[in-house]
Amino acid sequence: MSDVRLEGIYKRFGDNIALENVDLNLKDQEFFVLLGPTGAGKTTALRVIAGLEKQDRGHVYLDGETVDSVQPADRDVAFVFQQYSLYPSMSVYDNLAFPLRSPLRQTPEDEIKRRVTGAAEILRITHLLERKTARLSGGEMQRVSIGRAIVREPRIFLMDEPLSNLDAKLRESLRVELKHIQKTQGSTTLFVTHDQIEALTVADRIAVLQDGRIVQVGTPHDIYDRPANTFVAQLVGTPRINLVSAARTDGGLRVVGSDMTLPAPLTSNGKMPEKVMIGVRPEDIRPGSGEHRGQLALVEPLGVETILHIKTGEVTLVSVVAGVPFYRLGDPIAFALATERLHYFDNDGKRV
Repeated sequence: MSDVRLEGIYKRFGDNIALENVDLNLKDQEFFVLLGPTGAGKTTALRVIAGLEKQDRGHVYLDGETVDSVQPADRDVAFVFQQYSLYPSMSVYDNLAFPLRSPLRQTPEDEIKRRVTGAAEILRITHLLERKTARLSGGEMQRVSIGRAIVREPRIFLMDEPLSNLDAKLRESLRVELKHIQKTQGSTTLFVTHDQIEALTVADRIAVLQDGRIVQVGTPHDIYDRPANTFVAQLVGTPRINLVSAARTDGGLRVVGSDMTLPAPLTSNGKMPEKVMIGVRPEDIRPGSGEHRGQLALVEPLGVETILHIKTGEVTLVSVVAGVPFYRLGDPIAFALATERLHYFDNDGKRV
């Protein structure tokens, strides 16, 4: 496998800047995720690495060597697309063998058989090898699509939202399998998604893209517990983080529109900011007792957990608690905040 480096990548389509000075390092055998909303530039980054798009500026390196002038077929990367792109009239076996039978590779048939059967065993589709792909389910087709990449034994796997067309349960099971395959095979994988749950569960590291720029790179723990700005804070976590405005007062910060006073952080120069945005994760709001008071504006029982919407003054906070507690709409409720886990952001949305 290989390491990948992007250096100052800039790509523009007409008036739209898809990537702006993107620097990225993927380590050998790492499962790296590009996370961001639609239009953030995730797929463009994959296509630039694969050579399907030519960057306007910057360089792409594989194993320390620039591949800017290397054709896509010679970069030895495997691309798994959102659409399955299989040949419906061919069997699963022939679909898996197809990339190995190209004139460029001229792989012997015994080697093709070894690789195809090996990939089929990994993906648990051995029993489907003789079946036409037109008769497969969506999950089976995606396994075949992934298998077609595995048989090539490429330097790097590029995966462009490969699970987005599957139902929720199938996405969950394939997500676990992809992570297991990546670790057992020791493959270098760059995985693109807009789904924060996918990113947090499979990634060794995550890069968050916003409007073509990388705004934070870190482990899932870093991204969730120390978001660099309000965009990242709101992108990860379900339910979304609570963000409230607060102004400096004697001894702390008063939440605008409520009677809540919270502790204030010290900035790097030791001064307390005049105004901040305070972020509170729903799991860090603990109803039942505490110094704060509110009223239940909405109760959403989900079985394993319940989402509570607590109105205090003009502010509504979302809390999540385990199980199905006996709360009813309109009930008065006391709650506490895990103040040691509060997040503070300045007026520009950057972490204080």
